[in-house]
Amino acid sequence: MEPPARRRRVTIIDVARHAQVSTTAVSKVLRNAYGASPQMRAKVRRAMDELGYRPHAGARGLRGQTYTIGVMLPDIRNPFFPDVLDGITAALGDTEYQVLLGPGCNGEKEEARVTEAMLDRGMDGLILVAPVSPRAHLEQVASSVPTVVVGRHGSSPVYDTVVDDDVEGASLVVGHLAGLGHRRIAHIEHHETDPTRLVEMPNARRADGYRQAMRALGLGEWIDVVSTNYTQEGGYRGAQELLARPRVPTAVFAGADIVAMGVLEAMSEAGLAVPGDISVAGYDNTTFAALGPISLTSVDQAGHKIGGNAARLLLKRLSDRQKPTDQVLLSPTLMPRRTTNRPPE
Repeated sequence: MEPPARRRRVTIIDVARHAQVSTTAVSKVLRNAYGASPQMRAKVRRAMDELGYRPHAGARGLRGQTYTIGVMLPDIRNPFFPDVLDGITAALGDTEYQVLLGPGCNGEKEEARVTEAMLDRGMDGLILVAPVSPRAHLEQVASSVPTVVVGRHGSSPVYDTVVDDDVEGASLVVGHLAGLGHRRIAHIEHHETDPTRLVEMPNARRADGYRQAMRALGLGEWIDVVSTNYTQEGGYRGAQELLARPRVPTAVFAGADIVAMGVLEAMSEAGLAVPGDISVAGYDNTTFAALGPISLTSVDQAGHKIGGNAARLLLKRLSDRQKPTDQVLLSPTLMPRRTTNRPPE
């Protein structure tokens, strides 16, 4: 049996004939250019829908725009990052831009491969979420295409940034636990392999915020930090290490909700009740944190809002590449739930 013949791609010439307008008029509608009346736009759009016309990305790229935005996510298994992605896509919903996603896999080499692929494919702009690449690489990328970096502190002359106040967020958790009467409050952080990134990475800022808050509350002698990574397995291993301490903490502040999930798993295996025996708090206020069976106390850094701000800054940068860079710092809030309570007597 012979395969069916491939359908010929609909062109702007076909659209123009169907709408009974010139190809110039169709081109103006596609480019959202001045000179096309609302009636003309409606007529051309109707013809496109009826014929099933799709703009050719390669051809549009030759004219200067592909109307694609590349978004790099470091870990698609972390439920916080889809919240950021939702905010990005919602903010771009009324535009012609389409989001294309690339996984960074929490590694410099993988991130470089993804960002270079996005550049090679002529994407109009990039949003890099929690990148681990060196600043020099980020600035090299931003020098080639408008770029917004999410989750890296500090400013840059070539890219815009959107971050949460991670020091304040950590302080909210420690203050909440101390207010309940906890003293032995431990923290599970993400181990930072590159000392040059310490001042920029959110995990390092949260660990610093934890230490600062403990000292400010007179609890400096109880500072206890375990370094693993921001994964469920990292939380599980960190909790096991804390449970092996001569004096087990009465509360654990996990640096991310996904880490808190591993902590809860380890506590359950050890036969400990949360919060009866030990309190647990996370960071990110992901969707599952509010689920009834989990009810995790967490810091809300408004992932949807972070994504929306990133898209807004990128649209501004696309319309004016010479404007000064913007830095957006968002204030977190604490969402107390059932995993935290007073320490056991």
